[in-house]
Amino acid sequence: MPWLVLFIAVRLMASGIATALLAFGSADVALIVLSAYGAGSTVLIALWPRIRREPVAWVFDSLFVLVLVYASGDWRSPFYLLWLTTLALPAVQLRLRYTVWLGLGATLVYLVVAIIGGPAPGTVRPLTSETLVVHLALPALLVFGLGYAADAIRRLQFERTRRERLAIEAERRRIAWELHDSAKQRLHAAHLLVSSLQDRVGHDVEPAVQRASIELQSAAADMDTSLAELRSPLEGRPLHIALAERARTMAPDDGPSISVRGTAPDMSPLVAAHVYRIGCEALTNALRHAEATAIDVTLEPRGGGLRMAIADDGRGLPTGRRPHATGILAMQGRAASIGAELTISARDGGGTRVLVDVPTNGEVHP
Repeated sequence: MPWLVLFIAVRLMASGIATALLAFGSADVALIVLSAYGAGSTVLIALWPRIRREPVAWVFDSLFVLVLVYASGDWRSPFYLLWLTTLALPAVQLRLRYTVWLGLGATLVYLVVAIIGGPAPGTVRPLTSETLVVHLALPALLVFGLGYAADAIRRLQFERTRRERLAIEAERRRIAWELHDSAKQRLHAAHLLVSSLQDRVGHDVEPAVQRASIELQSAAADMDTSLAELRSPLEGRPLHIALAERARTMAPDDGPSISVRGTAPDMSPLVAAHVYRIGCEALTNALRHAEATAIDVTLEPRGGGLRMAIADDGRGLPTGRRPHATGILAMQGRAASIGAELTISARDGGGTRVLVDVPTNGEVHP
């Protein structure tokens, strides 16, 4: 990350200036503390990525350097440079609207310290053009510039990811069409040909021909499943509408009722497809094993993400539950691929509940 390299370089430069001043005979305690803190904190930030995203670390870093600035009674370059770098981490991590507020707040705080932190701390320094330009404009410009650049990069990354998803979806459709128009048709023709031979061969060959016919029929069924996986199950429909239509086709006349409630927020087609297939798998499991009278599917937008719950009033989780069953593994794999959390638990009052929490801006991971 170029901004991180620049951030580390400026912090080390500030610490280096402080060290140089110490080498020329200054015995200022603040310079000693600054030199040690600047180098130590920079190494910590460089080696520990998690701390870069912690608001508590941002606040501590900024306030600590401001205390040094105030205690020194002088706006020397090491303190000023180091304090400016404390604004970089939140500026590139926060959304643009929050970065604007950060810039305004930091500018006001810096101005107050500039006024009262003169040669004699506690006395009010008169405002000068230097104070207004250096102490007021520069922090705001730094924060706004970094925030705008970070926001632009995020938008470009989102657009690139969107284009990649569209390209993947187009390629999947192309492969599905090719398989349908060539391989599937030939497989179907081979099955018809073998089936027509069953009555024309001798009894000693007939079992082999029959087995070949069954294998071709199974291969055709597998091909249909693969084609369904390749095609987008939503076909441009919103997730809640696609689930409701699927529920209507799955609900047996003499079986449990299936209801789909709620709506889903906008999400990428690939993420929505994974959520849809998780929901369909959960419905299939409930219809096959739960012996339920009612199955409820609920979609609830949450903070830009989505919570999907599939609950039934059936017999609940079996005692000998198989966590490595194919259906459960498939749901877990799909949930993990989009960064979602899948929970399968007993439902209050009896039955089973499958809960899927899809985060904001869920991404598809291989």
